[in-house]
Formats: sequence, structure tokens, C-alpha cells
Amino acid sequence: MFTGIIEHLGKIAHLEVSPTGGKLTVYAPSLARHLAVSGSVAVNGCCLTVAHRDDENFSADLSGETLAKTSFASLKTGADVNLEQPLAAGKEFGGHFVLGHVDGSGRVAHLTAEGDNWWYGVEVPRDLARYIVSKGSITIDGISLTVARRQNHIAEIAVIPYTYAHTNIRDRVPGDLVNVEGDVLGKYVERYLEGRANNGAQSRLTLDRLVSEGF
Repeated sequence: MFTGIIEHLGKIAHLEVSPTGGKLTVYAPSLARHLAVSGSVAVNGCCLTVAHRDDENFSADLSGETLAKTSFASLKTGADVNLEQPLAAGKEFGGHFVLGHVDGSGRVAHLTAEGDNWWYGVEVPRDLARYIVSKGSITIDGISLTVARRQNHIAEIAVIPYTYAHTNIRDRVPGDLVNVEGDVLGKYVERYLEGRANNGAQSRLTLDRLVSEGF
């Protein structure tokens, strides 16, 4: 599990893509030496298994399912990627629950400067739009972000200078593909409500009520 607080930026050193899978190598001298082979690392929000590492680089295999769900196939050599190690016991929990299981690819609608801040608009797949909640959490390229407002299936996010400077948001342009993970708490609530509805049970627990209570 991760928190969506980006610890390092790496660069794509090599990317192999085929219809059935691929392999990704990331140049990350500040992180690679701290990783363990067979351990996990989040790359642009996708949980990957470290297959090989040295003091400056690490590599991970990509399944066909991973390539289908993520934006990895669109990345170019030299592109910055957001990196995070798994949450460890005793570590500060500063973002929200991020599993590293990308739900799908979104598309950057705009990145607009407003004073020292930016408005970041990301169009998410229609089947994920139900997880966009105003003032709720969303993970984009591994970054824990708060949705300022929702416009149809576009998440509008206010980005502060620190986040802009220390993540790959600074490189984004309209049309770019990004990895999107909806808030897992919303998914569990949805599944719970579906189960009760299928059993004919009524519940006072609704998504609207949870939002009103600050979840």
C-alpha cells in the first residue's frame, strides 16, 4: 500500500512494449539502491515488482493487463516518472489509501496557471467518473490529490507550487495520458451498497451521506 506522497522523481531509461507485455527500466539514483529485488515500488501510481536493480537503475516487468490499464505504453525515454516506496510501519501517513492498482488511463484536459498555483483538469474514463467526489481524494500518476470540483467526468484539481515542482505534473500538456486510481474507500462503500440492494435490504448509509460527513 502507498500514500500518494511522491518521494522521488525518476526517468525512463528504457521501455520495451509488445502486445503481451513489456519491461520498464527507470533511472533513479536517489531510490534504486534502497529497493529490494522482488519488492514493490509505485511508478506513476502503478505498483510494480522490482525484477533487477543496481545503484542507479531498477527494472520491472509489465504484463499485458498493466499496459492495457496504464499510460506506460505512451511514455518516451527520458520522461519523468513519480516514484514511491510502499508504506512502512511507523512511517507518516500523509496522503490517502493508494493501492497502486490503476483503474484506467485519464487524459489531461488542461494545466492552467493561476497566480502561484495551477488548475489541473483530468478527464477520466466514464466508468470511473462515479468515484470523483468534490473535496474527495483521487490518485493521478501516483499523486494523492484533492478534487476541488467535478465537471461531468473531468476532475478539476488545484495544484500548489510544491506539488507542481516535485512531481511530473510540471511536464504535463493537454492530451497526455495519465494513470488514474479511484479512492478505494468509495469502491468498498459502492460494493457494500450494491450487496445490500441485491439482498433487498435498506440502509441509511449512502455515498451522499458519507460525503456530507467528510469521507
